[in-house]
Amino acid sequence: MLIFLIVAIITLWVIKVLVRLIFPAAIRNAFSNMQNPNAENNYQRQRRPEGSISIDFVPQKRKKGNSDKLGEFVEYEDVK
Repeated sequence: MLIFLIVAIITLWVIKVLVRLIFPAAIRNAFSNMQNPNAENNYQRQRRPEGSISIDFVPQKRKKGNSDKLGEFVEYEDVK
C-alpha cells in the first residue's frame, strides 16, 4: 500500500511538471499559428487582379422528382 502511494504521488508530480512546461509552449504555438494564416490570405488577395470573381463551391442541381415517388396521398377530414 505504501509503495502504491509513493508511485502515485511521484506520477502526479511528474504530470504536474510536464503540464507546466508543455502547456505554455502549446499556447504560444497556437497563437502564432492563428496569426500566420492571415498573412498568407493577404498575399493571395493581392495576387488576383481586382474585380475577378472566384467560385469555390457550386452546388449540384436537384432534379425535380416525379410526384409518384413522394408517396401516397391520403385525404382526411377535419373533426370539430
